[in-house]
Amino acid sequence: MTPSSSARPTAWDVIGIGCNSVDFVNLLPAVPQPQGPNAKMRIRRQIVSCGGQMTTAMAACAKLGLRAKYVGVTGTDENGRRLRATMAGYQVDMTDAVIRDAPNRFAVIILDESTGERIVLWDRDERLSLRPREIAPDVLGSARLIHVDDEDQEAATTAARVAQSVGVQVTSDIDRLTERTEELVLAVSIPIFAEHVPLTLTGRKDPESALRHLRRKHDGLLCVTLGHQGALALDGDRAIHVPAFRINAVDTTGAGDVFRGGFIYGYLQGWPTEQVLRFANAAAAVSCTRLGALAGVPELTEVETMLAESQSTATP
Repeated sequence: MTPSSSARPTAWDVIGIGCNSVDFVNLLPAVPQPQGPNAKMRIRRQIVSCGGQMTTAMAACAKLGLRAKYVGVTGTDENGRRLRATMAGYQVDMTDAVIRDAPNRFAVIILDESTGERIVLWDRDERLSLRPREIAPDVLGSARLIHVDDEDQEAATTAARVAQSVGVQVTSDIDRLTERTEELVLAVSIPIFAEHVPLTLTGRKDPESALRHLRRKHDGLLCVTLGHQGALALDGDRAIHVPAFRINAVDTTGAGDVFRGGFIYGYLQGWPTEQVLRFANAAAAVSCTRLGALAGVPELTEVETMLAESQSTATP
């Protein structure tokens, strides 16, 4: 698996098109329950941390050493200003991001301190929808790779088709099922799914059979993240499963987004699929050891350390 070669000059290694968020994280001693002693509990700690599928993925790409640009819609409120300032600090270009007179997208995250697992409650003003015409074709052609999510599916599908028409590879973050999901899947070069999507989309009972069913319509690399079980890819007819790293999770928020950033990094290096998945798993694992989505994004050296320590542990 190698990215397509081209003699055209590129200003960016990756351009991400999609979701951003400001997260209000509430740390709790356990998972709330509707009945019993956990029906009421005191919040141990609150933090505000920027996140969002695409902004987290682009921050991960930038910290790993890629030239990254973000295209999406931010608001004019304090959260929008916070998000833009944070992304600038991660060296992610925001010059083509849209600023619209509306409150920025936000999420309330309930985090179980005992496991690192979380529940995400979010809201977004409809005025923050990204329109296809707001993505310039020449911007799409200025990157080695385009990464889209499924927040604004019409814009993502249009961008993916334009990018592929000029020879630019397109990866995706697909974590929900709508009437346009299949259209988006077929528009991208490398669909990367959340665990439940291929199963629901195909009606199959396990991830591998679901990917093989999707292979009937899509001949590219197919990938699905599996949480604590790692990741699975279908490369041609070969299924490749790479287990997750064993860690003591502090916060799993953003792990899937960091996985995609790690995947993009490895893919652009021209690595074999198994190596790409292992690197992406390591990046996601490091991110789970600290609080916050963007705050959990690792440096390249941290991912390499995770890989090296895992290798030394596995060696007799």
